[in-house]
Amino acid sequence: MSMTDPIADLLTRIRNASKAKMKAVNVPASNVKREVARILKEEKFIKDVLEIPDKRQGILRLYLKYSREDEPIIKGLKRISRPGLRRYYNLEDLRRVGRTQVGVTIISTSRGIMTDGEAVKKNVGGEALFNVW
Repeated sequence: MSMTDPIADLLTRIRNASKAKMKAVNVPASNVKREVARILKEEKFIKDVLEIPDKRQGILRLYLKYSREDEPIIKGLKRISRPGLRRYYNLEDLRRVGRTQVGVTIISTSRGIMTDGEAVKKNVGGEALFNVW
């Protein structure tokens, strides 16, 4: 079965595992998911990422992070751009969104996948994938 929106699938798996207080979640690997996982780790939303090889594309194991009170660090994930409605932000939109939002927006740019803050520093716009807080 083909998947029409692998990013939404990744976000749903993380959201469900976080609510179930699971320590780790497995997702099918892809280059975009590897970059998203790298950014989530850099921004300290997840503990670690482990790539498990298999006979197909591989599996990414994301280790989720919790507070001392056993509350998930990831409070919410919201998909912005989707296959049926793409959302593109130029540099001015990114500056405005960065001041008004909570959390981090992950942007797919011509220079790779990065946070909204990195995109503003590099003066590039792009497709807003999702928001995490």
